[in-house]
Amino acid sequence: QVQLVESGGGLVQPGESLLLSCAASGSIFSIGLMGWYRQAPGKQRELVAGITGGGKPNYADSVKGRFTISRDNAKNTVYLQMSSLKPEDTAVYFCKVSVGGIAPRDYWGQGTQVTVSS
Repeated sequence: QVQLVESGGGLVQPGESLLLSCAASGSIFSIGLMGWYRQAPGKQRELVAGITGGGKPNYADSVKGRFTISRDNAKNTVYLQMSSLKPEDTAVYFCKVSVGGIAPRDYWGQGTQVTVSS
């Protein structure tokens, strides 16, 4: 089994920054794609940013230039640096990790609330 622990959410004002972290632990053979998704009230979960095992990132258009995804393979951790936050960034943020091995599968974090409000 693999456990994901997210941290870093909170309440901030527009224009401020937050750093989200998601650490994977447990029976990990290898980790491929890592990503962050978000879900606002009444909306579907959407991809915010993803990063390959080789470190190539991709971003949703709505966050390009403001958010940066990175990973530390030695720590099995993925980060999301969020800057210039806007009220429309308010959502529960989830990390997703693709774990390889005999039975590869995706794992989801428990979610962390990000609220951007003045």
